[in-house]
Amino acid sequence: MTLNIGIVACSAEGAALCYRTICVEGAALLGAHAHPEVSLHGHSLADYVACLERDDLDGVGALMLSSAEKLAKAGADFLVCPDNTIHQALPRIEPRSPLPWLHIADVVAAEAVARGYRRLGITGTRWLVESAVYPEKLAARGLAWLRPEESERAEIDRIIMDELVQGRFRPEARAYLRQVIGRLEEAGCDAVVLGCTELPLIVDDGSAPLPTLDSTRLLARAALRRAVEGA
Repeated sequence: MTLNIGIVACSAEGAALCYRTICVEGAALLGAHAHPEVSLHGHSLADYVACLERDDLDGVGALMLSSAEKLAKAGADFLVCPDNTIHQALPRIEPRSPLPWLHIADVVAAEAVARGYRRLGITGTRWLVESAVYPEKLAARGLAWLRPEESERAEIDRIIMDELVQGRFRPEARAYLRQVIGRLEEAGCDAVVLGCTELPLIVDDGSAPLPTLDSTRLLARAALRRAVEGA
């Protein structure tokens, strides 16, 4: 019997990709059509955005903790959050959480080490890229990192919040992201973190100048392993 994976959802697109990956790739570990039990809870994305816009990480944490408590009652055994940005608040509520969490940046950093990368570009919302979520986890494993330039961060943030979370995937956005990743390559990066859970829907290894670290699918796969091995 496998463990029940609790998904703390934020944006619909990111949570859906995480859930879909768990269900589809579960068959490779468990047999045809099989996957671990999954429970999901999500507050309105607008509630999270309102907290982020006023720099209220305690408010973000309260929403995450509320989801955690509901998922514990629903039978989840551990938690994942397929949203990089709100991981800023995780350290504030983790000691009070009823269940353990897998940290998305830990999962990505471990994969980067396993693949032999040394210097990673970080992409995502401006809240994520300007935070310590990835720098702390990467530095702890001896990895260097680089942020896009300020104007690039602003445009990527606009693409994510105005387009990707709404399910809009324009060729112009893909082209812009390829351009930014190309500049990160020129600056010495050997891979790029897709540090927004919607970015893998528009950028992948086949379209990017650098190898990509798909945070959403990497987290889903780590959750699958935990559910199977921890049972």
